[in-house]
Amino acid sequence: MELTGIILVVAFFVLLLLNVPISISIGVATLLAMVMSMDIAPATITIAQRMAGGLNSFALLAIPFFVLSGLIMGRGGIAKRLIECAMALIGALPGGLALVNVVSCMLFGAISGSAVATTSAIGSFMLPEMKKAGYEPNFSAAVTAAASTTGMLIPPSNILIVYAIASGGVSIAALFMAGYIPGIMVGLALMLVCFVYAKMKGYPLSPRLPLKVVVEKTVAALPSLFLIFLVIGGIVGGIFTATEAGAIAVVYSLLLAVVFYKEVEVKALPDIFLKAAETTAIVMLLIAASTAMSWLLSFENIPQTLSNALLSISDNPLLILLLINLLLIVVGAFLDMTPAVLIFTPIFLPVALELGMSELQFGIMLVLNLSIGLCSPPVGAVLFITCAIAKTKLENIIRPLIPLYVAMFVVLMLVTYVAWFSEALPRALGF
Repeated sequence: MELTGIILVVAFFVLLLLNVPISISIGVATLLAMVMSMDIAPATITIAQRMAGGLNSFALLAIPFFVLSGLIMGRGGIAKRLIECAMALIGALPGGLALVNVVSCMLFGAISGSAVATTSAIGSFMLPEMKKAGYEPNFSAAVTAAASTTGMLIPPSNILIVYAIASGGVSIAALFMAGYIPGIMVGLALMLVCFVYAKMKGYPLSPRLPLKVVVEKTVAALPSLFLIFLVIGGIVGGIFTATEAGAIAVVYSLLLAVVFYKEVEVKALPDIFLKAAETTAIVMLLIAASTAMSWLLSFENIPQTLSNALLSISDNPLLILLLINLLLIVVGAFLDMTPAVLIFTPIFLPVALELGMSELQFGIMLVLNLSIGLCSPPVGAVLFITCAIAKTKLENIIRPLIPLYVAMFVVLMLVTYVAWFSEALPRALGF
């Protein structure tokens, strides 16, 4: 078992350092480790079977639907209307543009379910506007990178669907409800940092808009925001499943972008469908490869060994949970969220359950933790997109990111040690 684990870890990180795609790195590392236990032919067949079996889940059908609806929303003028709504409501506050950035990322992230799409859509509009208003480009980029991850928690969220499968069947509806309060808490914590930073720097205030304009901008954004209520309301009300909700989200976003807003032409749809297929293929390959690696870990009893090792370190559950969080923060800085959830859920979930956490609370803790990694160097995807939009270097935005990291970590600790934040809404709604 020790040799298999060592080969698995070493091969995986060597391949990553060689810039091999993550899904290929996982698959090759799994194969190399598996041949330590069996011949190459049965090892290859076993990996193929586990990869195919990992994708044989009805719940996974929701992912391509939400990916497609997110892409349609991204091109359908949704981001612009959400930004204008947020600007009208809170733009006149100290640090108004930074606050608008955070709120816009929260709203668009909840609609699109993608941190990368949120960074591109919101950042492309907000970063130039903040620069014009006198905000430091590096601070603006840091705010966008951190805030774009809130959509991982605020439903509908693809990564919560992945966790539901990895954990063995936690209710997706319950997970969606569990993500609301922590996701909003992260957004409010980031807004507090932006408010204080703007006061310290003396950034100019935006003019207060007339009530008529505020109402107009809010009404214009309501059709976009209704998607959240349509999807979540239908799931919570038992009208349709998460997968069916994804299909409904596609139909609604098509009607909104093509017919109502008329921002997307029919001739542009094939390109959107192709991009959705490419993104889905990447995600599904990650899921398939990660499922094979998870099976190998279980086959070699590695999760049980690590669980026993963690529980033997201390009798204090607070210390063990802190240690798990620190390990996951390091993992999140190097590994994409999807494989990280699939690989580390079977390792750390038994420990969390042993310490009295629920599957819901652990899932939200895990996703929030890995969201911090999503905007952390050296691999954080949203960092590179934000830097490209802001035309700055990665090392320049690390310093303004530090207080935002601290705010997110404080919320992470609250979610880790206080179950109410994750469980209040699911319990109130009967989940």
